[in-house]
Amino acid sequence: MPMPQINRYPLGKDLLGFDTPPSGVTPEIVLLTAQDQGRSKGVLYTRGGERTVVCVLHPRGDMSRHYLIPYLVDAGYAAFGQESRWPGNDMMATHEGLLVDVAAAVRFLRERGYRHVVLLGYSGGGSIYCFYQAQAVTTPPSRLTDTAGGDPLDLNRFDMPAADGMMFVSAHLGAGKSVMTEIDPSVIDENDPLSCDPSLDMYNPANGFREPPEHSHYSEAFLERYRAAQVARVARIDAIARQRIAEQRYFRELAAKPDFDRMQPHERTAIGRRAMVGTIMQVHRTTANPAMTDLSLHPSSRDYGSLMSVRPDLANYGEQGFAKALSPRAWLSLWSGLSSRASILDHISKVTVPTLVVNFTGDGGIYPFSAQMTFDQSPAKEKTLSRVDGDHFGFPLSSKPNSGGRPEAGKVVAGWLRSHFPGR
Repeated sequence: MPMPQINRYPLGKDLLGFDTPPSGVTPEIVLLTAQDQGRSKGVLYTRGGERTVVCVLHPRGDMSRHYLIPYLVDAGYAAFGQESRWPGNDMMATHEGLLVDVAAAVRFLRERGYRHVVLLGYSGGGSIYCFYQAQAVTTPPSRLTDTAGGDPLDLNRFDMPAADGMMFVSAHLGAGKSVMTEIDPSVIDENDPLSCDPSLDMYNPANGFREPPEHSHYSEAFLERYRAAQVARVARIDAIARQRIAEQRYFRELAAKPDFDRMQPHERTAIGRRAMVGTIMQVHRTTANPAMTDLSLHPSSRDYGSLMSVRPDLANYGEQGFAKALSPRAWLSLWSGLSSRASILDHISKVTVPTLVVNFTGDGGIYPFSAQMTFDQSPAKEKTLSRVDGDHFGFPLSSKPNSGGRPEAGKVVAGWLRSHFPGR
């Protein structure tokens, strides 16, 4: 019997890029150097004369061709799609370092003369932009001075211009918060991708799983144990990450001591190697949210499965997925639901600028409660919540092929901008 279909989208399909670029625009490639010398780049789309620019960034994805850009430009706004200093993957990334890239972009656009800068946080960009805005409006010296892994990074040293508006489109509550709901708590041994406690396996029929086309159903008792075990596994991985960082930091401190140069060559070599050696963590099985197979949990018009797979029970064991291979520092900063600081609900209290929240009703990875909580906890006096039919990437739902999707999201975003900020 052949392997059943696993991927939701055809391999190679452009999930985020626009099909038709905005007419009458010559895209300008912008190379940015942040104040810590980190390099990023972006593409500026403008017809000239715009007074407001909209920025789009994602922690690892290239937003220079985001599908909403043509709608922004056609509505009379400039758009800046940014690619961070860690394009294509987040193996070595930190959310704190990304804030310095955002600052470089906002500062560049201010210097270009734009009166208003609006941040469009798509998917993982929502928690990053929320984190940035909260730090930007925090008066030094009260900003963060280190990363989640404990490395020094003093944000008080940087010019971090605040934005004038915020949009959350298909935005989860934070990468770590998402993985906390999707990590498989049945893993017993972090070094063995097949290790399993069957009593905590959501893909075990004894716990309520059914293969598609049937839907699963999990008891409240199982879900309570499951969620607690997910938190426990994240804490276990956090401890591994911190131990590895502590070991490396110990040898770096030895190498920095005054008597290091007086040691024997073989001693210096051994310490130097231990100070430099890095370890890449493998985090197995991160496609295991019960709501993927039990659609009665967080009801919506989404299809069965995960964001990228129609068979999460199989994809859970594959190479692809969130937080699969990364440094200990990247795990703590980006993907740990206990240690990562890029969480919308942790920072939304400081985001008082006009705010738009857009939820796609059939989003297979970000359920309606995320948008609702973001909206409810927003302190902005001017805030709007809009729901648009479509999946996470703005593609139409199979049940409503001729409605919603990217055109409707474009209308919502453009209409909200016109009611709050001047265009051309």
